[in-house]
Amino acid sequence: MQVRDQTLDEIKASLSPLTVEWMDDAAREAMALLAELPVKDTYDRNDVAAMLDQGFDRGILCARLFLMLSKDAMTTALSKELPEGYGAKRYKADRETFLDALDRLGLPDKMAATINYQPIWSDILKERLRSGRGSAIQGQKRGRGLEDFTEVLVREVFGDAYETRCTFAGRCAVPCGAVASWTLRSARGAGAAGRARHQRSPRGSRRHAERCAAAGRSCIARRRSRR
Repeated sequence: MQVRDQTLDEIKASLSPLTVEWMDDAAREAMALLAELPVKDTYDRNDVAAMLDQGFDRGILCARLFLMLSKDAMTTALSKELPEGYGAKRYKADRETFLDALDRLGLPDKMAATINYQPIWSDILKERLRSGRGSAIQGQKRGRGLEDFTEVLVREVFGDAYETRCTFAGRCAVPCGAVASWTLRSARGAGAAGRARHQRSPRGSRRHAERCAAAGRSCIARRRSRR
C-alpha cells in the first residue's frame, strides 16, 4: 500500500458536510396517521384508542409528539403509570388501564390544544430553536443539576479534597508532583452532558509522582478505583 503524507490544509479542504434526510419510514407513517385525525373541539380516550389501534408503535410515537416527550421521557412516564408493563402486549391485554394512564398524562387535552392551535410564523422559528439549541440547553441543565446534586454528596465524604470542572487529557490528568493517587468519578444523566469529579485517595503514589516531576512531564492516571 502506498503511503501518502497529507497536510492539515489538504485534509480540511477534502472535508464535506454529511447531508442526510431526517424523515424515515416511521416518521412518514406517523405523519400520515396524524393527517387522518379528525379535527374537533375535544378528544377523549376513544380517539386515543383509535390512534393506537392503527399500530401501537406508530400511535405511541404520535402520543409522544402531542405530549412533547422524548422516547426516554415517555418510557419513564409510562413506567411510573404502568409499572407492570407499558408495551403493545400490555395495551392489548388491558386496554382500559393503559388508556387511563394516558388520560392521567393529559393526552386527550394535549391533542385538543395542539390540533386546534392557530400557529403564527414565529412558531416555526421557535420550534427550530427548541429542537436545535434548545435541546443542547436542556442537556446542559440536566447535567448541571445532577452535577450539583452529586457535589453535595461528594463534599459530605471528601470535604474540600476534590476539584470540579477540570480539563482532562487521556483518561485523567494528574498534576506533576502530586503525592496522592486520584479517583475519577463521573455523574451523568440520561440525555444530559456528563460531569466529572476526581478526589484524592488516602493512599499515595509518591514514586510515580516524583518520577514524573523529575522528568518535567505531566502524568496520566490509569488507576482503577478499588471497591
